[in-house]
Amino acid sequence: MKLGLFFLVVGYLLSQFYRSFLAVLAGLLQFDLGVTADDLALSSGLWFLVFAAMQLPVGWALDQFGPRRTTAIMLGFGGTAGAFVFAVAQSALHLHLAMALLGIGCAPVLMASYYIFARSFPPAIFATLAGAVIGFGSLGNILGALPMAWAAETFGWRASILAIGGGTALVSVVLWVVIQDPPKAEAPKGEAGSVLDLLRIPALWFLIPLLIVNYAPAAGLRGLWVGPYYTDIHAATATGIGQVSLLMAIAMIAGNFAYGPLDRLLGTRKWVILAGNMAGATCLGLLWLFPLAGFWQAAILFAAVGFFGASFPMMMAHGRSFIPVHMTGRGVTLLNLFSIGGVGVLQVLSGRVHALAPQDPPELAYQALFLFFGLLLLIGCIVYSFSTDRTD
Repeated sequence: MKLGLFFLVVGYLLSQFYRSFLAVLAGLLQFDLGVTADDLALSSGLWFLVFAAMQLPVGWALDQFGPRRTTAIMLGFGGTAGAFVFAVAQSALHLHLAMALLGIGCAPVLMASYYIFARSFPPAIFATLAGAVIGFGSLGNILGALPMAWAAETFGWRASILAIGGGTALVSVVLWVVIQDPPKAEAPKGEAGSVLDLLRIPALWFLIPLLIVNYAPAAGLRGLWVGPYYTDIHAATATGIGQVSLLMAIAMIAGNFAYGPLDRLLGTRKWVILAGNMAGATCLGLLWLFPLAGFWQAAILFAAVGFFGASFPMMMAHGRSFIPVHMTGRGVTLLNLFSIGGVGVLQVLSGRVHALAPQDPPELAYQALFLFFGLLLLIGCIVYSFSTDRTD
């Protein structure tokens, strides 16, 4: 099981890479393919939207077939095909198709590990294990930052993505060999359960709004907007953008490890989550107030948004505590659908917000973007403040 979990973390590393590498390649793609920042926002959003749409079938497949077949097949076909299409892309449409395929391939990886944790480990350490997977897997965020910038400038972005696609195919084969499926849980008689049954759990409805918005600012800024922002405001090169992206990626990793054990240390999940997300909203407010902050001053605020935006594993632990055991797969993937789906929708909308905002001077468009993310996060926190706290 340890070997299987190790390679699931490797698979999640690839997932983190594929959701974040567009920011570093933004300038090169705009020059080579003639695409715009709004085109890239749609491509990035499609990854998250398709990823989210796949969560319900992934949850059913995890409960029916287990994590081994579900993960290896989807990552092998979707991830490899998506990387190949991206590497040979000639237009924005090709990028959209590639990111959609990558979203399909990456959809089961994290939830497969969460399924194993929920079925095979004590509930009290779920948040710590969930945070550790994202923490280690977020090394993919680092690979998608400065190393991706270096590879793109040294070998070309097409060759670099093609090589990552070959690695994706290899990892999927290894996953087929090493993952061990937990024993299948039998549903109580007459209670097979469905997504509708999950949505009838009142406690989840106070979590869902914050789930939709909590990861969106960090994912949106790190996955795309940090690149255009530094290009337009600071005239940064791919290497400069890579440095800021690396700092934000490291902060996101640190945030996942920091959140993980806090529910056991402080005896609460709700107030840990609420405090962290309010801090993230404050950082977005500062970016809105000071859009022309210096290169590194802005980078520190971006990094803080990433750090405080890493509450997803704790939110999953909070939501999972209300879900029946025999519906573990469908439950965790439903929660993930709201989270990743929210990122996808808000990423697409962020492109429209940027496009419709005044463009002269250019910082006005980014102020609109920071305000958009910050207000949504604040609204999510207000609804979540009425939720029921629960620890294991």
